[in-house]
Amino acid sequence: MQETLDRLCRRVRSHTEGMGLETPTPRVALGVSGARGTPVRTVYEPMVCMVLQGAKQVMIGDQLLRYDAASCFVASVELPATGCVMEASSERPYVVATLSLDGDALSSLLAELPPAPPSPPLAGFGVAAVTPELLDAWDHLLALLDAPDDIPYLAPAREREVLYRLLQRGHGAMLRQVGRADSRLSQVRRAIDWIRRHYDQALPIGTLAEIAGMSVPSFHRHFKAATAMSQLQYQKTLRQQAARRLLASSSDAARAAYAVGYESASHFSREYARFFGAPPSQDGARRRMVTADTIGAI
Repeated sequence: MQETLDRLCRRVRSHTEGMGLETPTPRVALGVSGARGTPVRTVYEPMVCMVLQGAKQVMIGDQLLRYDAASCFVASVELPATGCVMEASSERPYVVATLSLDGDALSSLLAELPPAPPSPPLAGFGVAAVTPELLDAWDHLLALLDAPDDIPYLAPAREREVLYRLLQRGHGAMLRQVGRADSRLSQVRRAIDWIRRHYDQALPIGTLAEIAGMSVPSFHRHFKAATAMSQLQYQKTLRQQAARRLLASSSDAARAAYAVGYESASHFSREYARFFGAPPSQDGARRRMVTADTIGAI
């Protein structure tokens, strides 16, 4: 597998030496970093993250995961997370490729595969070992970067090959749930979508359970399994991240607090300091003096 990894690293590095590069191949992005990073808070969209060299660490809820070239990370739901590049140097930089998950492509593939037995409550993210077959599929997909005229004709089939290989091993049960509209993970995703669009409002758990089509106890159990946090923790994380973005361009902490749904500016300040390690005024001033955060999703 090392020969394939080395070839993939060379290919990625021939197209970028920065992070978060979108490519002509739909849903594929690349990243290269020559130094270890600082923790970056972000929201992971559903995606596959393939580290080709170096290592990444991510904190999601109460779970800490580490993945490198021997493993593959998948997020099947939208997840507030804190990520950090842990292994990188100028001689051996961190090299990564990501593929945003296309629900339609996944559902289409699953419709042609034998059905799987029911699963217990599943996490909406995870790390699993890389197989030679999965690496070959990535090699076929990323090879299109060197043949851009072929992308419109070959990319769908090569993306499908990556998804098929993911379904065959450790991520299979989770991705099968994502591809079924009536699965528990899909029901939780409906509630997550609602929270993300209404995070600045009061969201009683009964309302979210109704949106998901579950009882309250079942919703609480499946939401925690999928995201490693409660629905209240999820909402608070979105509020704090939104407030931090506002404070990057404004010094008015009270206005940021009310804009993201807090009724008390002092309560907001206490939670902000716990979340980011500094009061909003101090953290906001520091952020206004530096450039934007490196993209944390890759």
